[in-house]
Amino acid sequence: MLNLFKDLFSSDVGLMSAAVIAITLGMGAFYVRYFLSHIASDTAAHRND
Repeated sequence: MLNLFKDLFSSDVGLMSAAVIAITLGMGAFYVRYFLSHIASDTAAHRND
């Protein structure tokens, strides 16, 4: 397992893979937050109709 992290953070391909993983997780967190906030605002708007 230690060798895996050593390879991930020491090679160019490993660093690029780590960057892609981080960006993907960040995008996923953004979209979850975005969708949940819009669902909540739409639900509140429909309740006030």
